[in-house]
Amino acid sequence: MSKTKVSPIGSSWDEFEKRTFTQEEIMESDLRVALISELIRARNDQGITQKQLEEASGVKQPVIARMEKGTTDPQLMTILKILRPLGKTLAIVPIEEKQPRNVHFKTFKKGSAFKQKPMR
Repeated sequence: MSKTKVSPIGSSWDEFEKRTFTQEEIMESDLRVALISELIRARNDQGITQKQLEEASGVKQPVIARMEKGTTDPQLMTILKILRPLGKTLAIVPIEEKQPRNVHFKTFKKGSAFKQKPMR
């Protein structure tokens, strides 16, 4: 009995991803991952627990946990409420012609050159 090697569908995740998703879907996913990763990094850098962030932001801890796990698609105001006690905000910047695969967000600390308007 001859054993033949069966190759998996595609040779890498990148190859599978390109065949399965549109470029826009890939970019959207990359941006979402980068945003949530930056939020987690800011929280961890300050040594703040999700529960402490709930108390400071008014956003319930289970909502924060689902955001960090990527199991929910949060509204913009929810993200801004969470970023504020971390001393961060979002900025609108031009999209590069060719978006790099590893997307990084630039966040601004309170008192930096970026002036944010008070939230209502």
